[in-house]
Amino acid sequence: MTRVVLVTGAATGVGAATLRRLAAPGVSLLAHTRKNADALAAVAAEARARGAEVEEALGDLASPATAAALVGAAIGRFGRLDAVIANAGFADRTPAAELTDEIFDRSIQAMQSGFLRLARAALPHLRRGADPRIVAVSSFVAHTYRLDFPAFPASAAAKAGLEALVKALAIEFAPAITVNAVAPGFVRKDAGTHVAFSPVTDRAKWIPLGRIAEPDDIAAAIAFLASRDASYITGQVLHVDGGLVM
Repeated sequence: MTRVVLVTGAATGVGAATLRRLAAPGVSLLAHTRKNADALAAVAAEARARGAEVEEALGDLASPATAAALVGAAIGRFGRLDAVIANAGFADRTPAAELTDEIFDRSIQAMQSGFLRLARAALPHLRRGADPRIVAVSSFVAHTYRLDFPAFPASAAAKAGLEALVKALAIEFAPAITVNAVAPGFVRKDAGTHVAFSPVTDRAKWIPLGRIAEPDDIAAAIAFLASRDASYITGQVLHVDGGLVM
């Protein structure tokens, strides 16, 4: 049976690595990006070359209508939905004293509210799916607060709220649907992508394993939690960060 997976934020980085890792014969993918259509098309072409069927979709998850539209696109093209990977997001380093309501709300709407809308829209279809899974991508910024460490107040609040929703939905959607999160640490960015920290060696000094993650390090954990093999795991936040958060 074909497995249908919706992946948000799939044009670059962790999302693109996840799309590549999931791509195989018998897998259908709804690949989303907010605006990076050319990069998404390139990743989608790679996924098709690996045997997957792929539908591409654009949309801003901060907009209330986008989540339902993405789920509708998956159902319209593939007729079913078995897993949702809520990866889309961004890092905002605006200091708390400089955060306007608009800047703060942007993070909450795009990541926290966007995730809830996506899960809510997908719910009736996942209930009819095979081994249904929801996997959200959180971040170390919701867990690490130190004087020698940059803070991300808006991102931290959005991701902490997302993790709370993961646990609440894991209870509400049980026993049929598992809901989990992956919390990456520092991850290598694609060339040309904005990087919040530099150089790489400055980040590696905080990590017991001595290196920042490759996107596929995170994608491997996401793919596992989205698989049939993760049937007895729910309501968890899996830190994939080289030991950054302990």
